[in-house]
Amino acid sequence: MSKALSLKLDDAVYSETESVLKKLDISRNAYINRAIAFMNKYQKRKQLGKQLQYESRLVSTESLDVLREFEALEDEIG
Repeated sequence: MSKALSLKLDDAVYSETESVLKKLDISRNAYINRAIAFMNKYQKRKQLGKQLQYESRLVSTESLDVLREFEALEDEIG
């Protein structure tokens, strides 16, 4: 199912888009759908990156403690 919407573009963006469309030989609708799909994926990855950084900071101290314990065990065994 598709949704219809009205869209206003800056003149420069519109002109550049029309030029690209001629070279690619695709419809404006297909181009805009691909562009929005690309931006959606980009934003999801960006948010995932922020979430991973946040979670990494949460466990960083514990991770260092565990690493020190393993190093101490290696020194005892070694």
